[in-house]
Amino acid sequence: MKLHELKKPEGSTRARKRVGRGTGSGLGTTSGRGMNGQNSRSGGGTRLGFEGGQMPLYRRLPKRGFTNHWKKEYVGVNVEKLNCFEDGATVTSQMIIDAGLAKKVTAGVKILGGGELKKNLTVQAEKFSDSAIEKIVAAGGKAEVI
Repeated sequence: MKLHELKKPEGSTRARKRVGRGTGSGLGTTSGRGMNGQNSRSGGGTRLGFEGGQMPLYRRLPKRGFTNHWKKEYVGVNVEKLNCFEDGATVTSQMIIDAGLAKKVTAGVKILGGGELKKNLTVQAEKFSDSAIEKIVAAGGKAEVI
């Protein structure tokens, strides 16, 4: 079988519903909307979450707390992942992103103390944990806050 010989399975595609094209089509006059009621009229229907006048679920449930819209979210990168850089290199947060160690970065990168660092690196990032600073200094490197 070749690409130009491929065909859709029979019955996999249906003709679209042509509404309002006369009574003989089976979908004329009321166009499949029924005779009367809210949904038969143009612009009819209810909003999302409407329960026929009953108090909707999203208003019945208790609300707690709040969301801080100005919260800064840092992406955590463990110290052991920095072993992929060359010995003696200066590692910036942009280099960490380019190397694929941090994917979606919003406020910046925070270096965490997971694992062991085997290379002498100068690491520049937005935040460091205390254990990460200890491990970077123990390996002979420097931790610089940007």
